[in-house]
Amino acid sequence: MEIMGKEAMKTIKRALSGVLACSGLLFAGAALAVGDSPGGPAVNEINLQTPVTKIAEELFSLHMMMLLLCTVIFVGVFGVMFYSIFAHRKSKGHQAAHFHESTTVEIIWTIVPFIIVVLMALPATKAVVAMKDTSNADLTIKVTGYQWKWGYDYVKGPGEGINFFSTLSTPRAEVDGQQPITDTYLQEVDNPLVVPVNKKIRIITTANDVVHSWYVPAFGVKQDAIPGFVRDTWFKAEKVGTFRGFCTELCGKEHAFMPVVVEVVSDDDYAKWVDTQKAKMAAANDDPNKTYTIAELKERGEKVYMSNCAVCHQPTGKGAGAFPALDGSKIVNGPLAGHVSIVLHGKNAMPSWAPTLSDVEIASVITFERNSWGNHTGDILQPRQVADARNGKMPEGGGSQTASAGAGAAASGAAAASGGAEASGAAAASDNAASGAAASGANPASGA
Repeated sequence: MEIMGKEAMKTIKRALSGVLACSGLLFAGAALAVGDSPGGPAVNEINLQTPVTKIAEELFSLHMMMLLLCTVIFVGVFGVMFYSIFAHRKSKGHQAAHFHESTTVEIIWTIVPFIIVVLMALPATKAVVAMKDTSNADLTIKVTGYQWKWGYDYVKGPGEGINFFSTLSTPRAEVDGQQPITDTYLQEVDNPLVVPVNKKIRIITTANDVVHSWYVPAFGVKQDAIPGFVRDTWFKAEKVGTFRGFCTELCGKEHAFMPVVVEVVSDDDYAKWVDTQKAKMAAANDDPNKTYTIAELKERGEKVYMSNCAVCHQPTGKGAGAFPALDGSKIVNGPLAGHVSIVLHGKNAMPSWAPTLSDVEIASVITFERNSWGNHTGDILQPRQVADARNGKMPEGGGSQTASAGAGAAASGAAAASGGAEASGAAAASDNAASGAAASGANPASGA
């Protein structure tokens, strides 16, 4: 009995600890509470987001119909069951019936579920067929998933030729808990996808590394992005505004850090945006054959680093987790060839940047990393050297190798100079001795 009492007390203590832990989580949640995300999830939202496309409306209607149907079946089946248990209980003198089969009952429980399934399948099939009809699109956009960002290429229609990356813009201080989070925490990007309202937008998805999934709840669109495969879907937004989604396929360490943000604008605003983007692209058109100064490369490299590298290696270059620090790194401060090779081809958790960044961008970010924070190599990498590296010819020198080579060259020069001086002196002494011997030999002969 004493043992049982102790076990009971332990169980009660564990239960109380669980209650306290849950209370702590609730209070913590209240402390970190934020408001509804504009165009995204709402606080305490238990239903689907408000649809802004016909497909999303159909999905919402299907969801509610299925829920209602399931509720009716649940209430009917369990209602009959609980009524039978209560009304025909043994205490009232009821006796259980004994029978082994009933053809009527079997026909009923076969036909009724079949009719229910058909009623569910018809509208669902209609919606699925409509979701896959990507014909007659007004605008076609290729969406490429990367670890951990989205790449957008406008391949057909107004804005054709525009391309950019969309990367999380939530300040790192919010992620690290150093400042309060906002209503758009982990749901804001530097470059949102922009599309015109009331236009059919075809989305072609693929991926560069692992499987991702492009998802915007308000559009009723969710399409996997698979490396080596091309999938497509579409939407036609009927409302102007900003709509938010997520990558819904676990894709690695920063899976939660690659949101989808789509801005739906009017036709006039879209035309203005297209003009602005094309002007930016023309202004940023890099010349890969130009010889850049270190200041130019560092300025451009900082922007490339913040957009692509800072999420893993941190803005301070101190690294985090599986991603090593670049400040004081042996690779960053070592030979250029090793640094360029890792950026082009990747290593371990670091992806290859060769297909993502241009020669100018790679040259800029490497130059920036080698001359920032505590790194002061003085190295400059030019775009044409990156182009050569893509073809297998790695740049020479850089970092401690350059310094060692310089010191070695200086030492060799000093040794050569010293050796030359000594050899010259010895040769001169030998000549003088020979001349003296010849002179002394001539004098006696003259005397004789």
